Amino acid sequence: MRQLLSFSLLSFFSLCFAVLTAAADYHEQLVLRPLPLSALLASFNFRSNTTLSAFEAHNFRFFPRSLGQILQHAGTRELHLRFSLGRWDAESWGARPWNGAREGGTGVELWAWLEADTDEQADHQWLTLTNALSGLFCASLNFIDGTRTTRPVMSFQPEGDHPNATDTNTHLLYGVLPHEVVCTENLTPFLKLLPCKGKAGIASLLDGHKLFDASWQSMAIDVRPVCPPEGEGECVLEIEQTIDMVLDIERSKRPRGNPIPRPLPGHELHCDTSKPYHSGDTCFPADSTANQDWSLSQVFGKTIKGICPLTDPNVPPVCLQVPDSRSVYISNGGLEKKNQDGMSRCFEIEPETTNFELLLPRPEDLPADNLQAGQQVENIVKPETPLLYAERSFTGHGQERGGVQTILRNPSPDKEVEFIYMESLPWFMRIYLHTIQARIEGGPSDHDPLVQEVYYRPAVDRARGTQLEVRMRVPPASTVFLTYDFEKSILRYTEYPPDANRGFDVAAAVITILSPNKNGTRSATYNLRTTSLLCSLPTPDFSMPYNVIIFTSTAIALAFGGMFNIIVRRFVAADEGPEVSVGSLKQKLVVPLRRIFARVKPGPR
Repeated sequence: MRQLLSFSLLSFFSLCFAVLTAAADYHEQLVLRPLPLSALLASFNFRSNTTLSAFEAHNFRFFPRSLGQILQHAGTRELHLRFSLGRWDAESWGARPWNGAREGGTGVELWAWLEADTDEQADHQWLTLTNALSGLFCASLNFIDGTRTTRPVMSFQPEGDHPNATDTNTHLLYGVLPHEVVCTENLTPFLKLLPCKGKAGIASLLDGHKLFDASWQSMAIDVRPVCPPEGEGECVLEIEQTIDMVLDIERSKRPRGNPIPRPLPGHELHCDTSKPYHSGDTCFPADSTANQDWSLSQVFGKTIKGICPLTDPNVPPVCLQVPDSRSVYISNGGLEKKNQDGMSRCFEIEPETTNFELLLPRPEDLPADNLQAGQQVENIVKPETPLLYAERSFTGHGQERGGVQTILRNPSPDKEVEFIYMESLPWFMRIYLHTIQARIEGGPSDHDPLVQEVYYRPAVDRARGTQLEVRMRVPPASTVFLTYDFEKSILRYTEYPPDANRGFDVAAAVITILSPNKNGTRSATYNLRTTSLLCSLPTPDFSMPYNVIIFTSTAIALAFGGMFNIIVRRFVAADEGPEVSVGSLKQKLVVPLRRIFARVKPGPR
């Protein structure tokens, strides 16, 4: 009996120790921030870690085994994977979440630092990594071949600590698939990497119908080693999973009350009464930000199913960025804590809570029918102005040549912006390097050079793409136009996709904004992606092969038929054949007719 009691106590203390250890190794948090134009930013963050010694010993606890074995087999030191869809509206929504560090261009992006002795070995490990991740996340990462892979020189810097790494044995490779369609098949493997598998905690809100109905969404996975100061502990391998999405509140609430979009009645319209032409029959739509009222069940279609028992209890699972002047209602089992900044608050959830609901009602100081534009700012957190605005588009006309124009605008009135602009282009876009130029809109002609450094790696047909990196700056309150020309190649018949007339997707440009450090160097502080482009190439007439097939088949049939007749049939002269006359033909017809009549002749009655 004593042995049984001792064993039970030992098991209990071991379980308690495991839970306490888990609390330090895993945490999750959801941050909700209302945005203008009836939008809501929801940022899900999950982070767990394990020691490097436990990782190398294949002792996986909170680090997902499926991903850890792939990293070990491919010799990956640091990994960054992005699944993105939509466009971030910087003009209305302001700065990007996480300063753009967890954002990717449209489609799939992957970059990693691999440990290899040679470039050939690194390429082989990169191929192994992309094929394994393709199967793990149900994506087309196996299509990232040499034509879609580049080796950035200035754009990306490692986020983790690599004390034993050198430039000779560490290789950075970057691949992108702009045409990849992100869907719920990628979300399911993402949730399986979490300790609670999306069954409890904030991950229970994630649903494919809501996530991929968002105006913009990005799923990020980052794996990096983190080392404490020397002598204070062991290095750990950290995995951080992030999901950011911008939901349209009206569209998210529609399926329950009004599944079919219908215009609102006149008395329910929100009008800006400050307009001089406002009247009973004239309405200018007001920004519905101040009139936002929503709940978790309305926006996500469900409530939070308690908390994940493995999460860190010191980290509040839900935070809301709204001013203290607004009232927020929560269900039983939650505790509200307002932050000192007066613009945000967090909520703790008790362990025994099974369903947590949060409700943000309409502000009490605003009427439900008419809203003043000046009152809207007091009820939301004003979006932060980004450091740089970027737009990219094609120029020119025709199917032979074209150009790319990128508009870079610095909104700061007194600070210049220095950044690295990188493009990974397909091999059939041949850049004219001498045409690259940067000019300031309406600026003086004697200004300092805008382009400070250029790295260009030309493409090799059907082997690798074009890599262009430009280090440049934008003066305060200025707009810079970066342009260059290119030539389009003609592809082979088999290299066109099934939807060839649609065009070819060109990956988004990566912009890394730099800031000076204390030691005189510069490091990345802000990242952003431009929109992807659609390049139209000369498309052949795909009906011609069918015409050639028909013509060839007809010629072969005629030739074969004539040859067959010559070989099989026997040709004789006209005088050698049997005589053919009217009498002989008549005799041949009479005999069969007599036989027929004989068969049908009626018998005796």
